Amino acid sequence: MDDRNTGPLAGYTVGVTAARRADELIALLRRRGAAVLHAPALRIVPLADDSELLAATKELIGCPPDVVVATTAIGFRGWVEAADGWGVGEPLLETLRSTELLARGPKVKGAIRAAGLVEEWSPESESLAEVLDRLLSAGVAGRRIALQLHGEPLPGFVEALRAGGAEVVVVPVYRWMAPEDLAPLDRLLDAIVGGGVDAVGFTSAPAAASLLSRAEERGMREAVLEALRGGGPLTACVGPVTALPLQALGVDTVQPERFRLGPLVQLLCRELPGRARVLPVAGHRLEIRGHAVLLDEELRPVPPAGMALLRSLSRRPGWVVARAELLRALPGAGRDEHAVETAMARLRAALGAPGLIQTVVKRGYRLSLDAGGEEKYGELPQDAAVTARGVLG
Repeated sequence: MDDRNTGPLAGYTVGVTAARRADELIALLRRRGAAVLHAPALRIVPLADDSELLAATKELIGCPPDVVVATTAIGFRGWVEAADGWGVGEPLLETLRSTELLARGPKVKGAIRAAGLVEEWSPESESLAEVLDRLLSAGVAGRRIALQLHGEPLPGFVEALRAGGAEVVVVPVYRWMAPEDLAPLDRLLDAIVGGGVDAVGFTSAPAAASLLSRAEERGMREAVLEALRGGGPLTACVGPVTALPLQALGVDTVQPERFRLGPLVQLLCRELPGRARVLPVAGHRLEIRGHAVLLDEELRPVPPAGMALLRSLSRRPGWVVARAELLRALPGAGRDEHAVETAMARLRAALGAPGLIQTVVKRGYRLSLDAGGEEKYGELPQDAAVTARGVLG
């Protein structure tokens, strides 16, 4: 059976902001049933074209540092490869062999060893804060420390070292820039504000900053932040460093315990279904997801207008919801209550099971909550306990 109809993320749409390793992340999400809206928030400047990196590399070769801090595997590998291309690869490796080489985590440690080098130390947590604590506790006054950047300046890290008396040389191994094609990013921003995505995944802090920068350019920064702060899509970050720009603005995030793409997807597989509304309706199990429902474990896609109606009805299961209220829930429906009838007919057709939604003559519609559902969802008012008399299926 097609995973898109059976996986834990079936019926959900996830926005992906990654540029690097995006294909891997998208494949993992789709394998678990998700629809993906890919909107690269960044692009990477090719290393061979980066004159700043060449200048920093030559400076370090000419005046070797006491300590080198490697922060990302891809950045360290790219640094060595770029140096090879410039004809200074071996002098760089000799320089690194003569220094105290610190790796931010296991992946960076692997890249260091692949280059024929051995790290002095690496934290298990992959935390730069732990690296900083080690350096400061050992004393940095008078020491020359090179910091391989990973796409952002890391001012707090640098300032703490300089305050401790260190000379800090930053190595800008690769730089993030805004994407050349902004249309996918704009579509994602519109979807965040308009409720078109159920989660947005971030794999780097610069991607989060870039998305908010583009939102500000379009005059919708506050609308995007309001959606992310509550009631909108789930904000999932690969780790605490990635989450910082969002958390600083009051956006709650979820993060896996291990800062990898696989655990990030596993986290979404737990969190999104956990947010779904599940109701016993007309003898069926109805689970309301992002753009579809699971009806007795069978995925049934529902048009956006139908999902808007279904969510309105599910907020008060068993209660009669007036047409006027349902009309307000429809996107761009105007004032014609006939739009409710049209959308309701399409919703019923998409659900494919009779009796789930009852029409209460001259009053509105209600979900046919099973007997006993009142105990879970609260006592219903008298007019919510409308029987099938005078009701159309």
